[in-house]
Amino acid sequence: MMLVSTYVAPSPIEGVGIFAAVNIPAGSEIWRFSAAFDRTFTADELEELDEVQREYVARYGYTHMEDRSLTVVETDNGRFMNHSDHPNTDFTRPDVGYAIVDIPAGTEIVCDYGDFEEEFAMLPGRKFVHTESARL
Repeated sequence: MMLVSTYVAPSPIEGVGIFAAVNIPAGSEIWRFSAAFDRTFTADELEELDEVQREYVARYGYTHMEDRSLTVVETDNGRFMNHSDHPNTDFTRPDVGYAIVDIPAGTEIVCDYGDFEEEFAMLPGRKFVHTESARL
């Protein structure tokens, strides 16, 4: 769950992204895993979804950092966070994400998907494929 005020807007990286609605100082905790906002799916639950739902999970989901058998989909603006090779956040911990630089209001909040998605790969076209969900 995002812990800072954000909004979704067109992104120069891809489609839409999540942007800071307020100035966020470096070192601020900006996200924390919350079962109330971060829905987890087991492999069996994913199998029960229809094709459109599985595509949604493949697009916005990621593998849980502590329990690799689970897929997480955030229900708040966090699901729109784009990848950057030069992130302004740190998501190497499974339970919390931090701003690693000052993030001025109006700036896109970006992370390195490789911090939490072991098999992350940038591909032409869609730019990112969630490899675990791609096997669904």
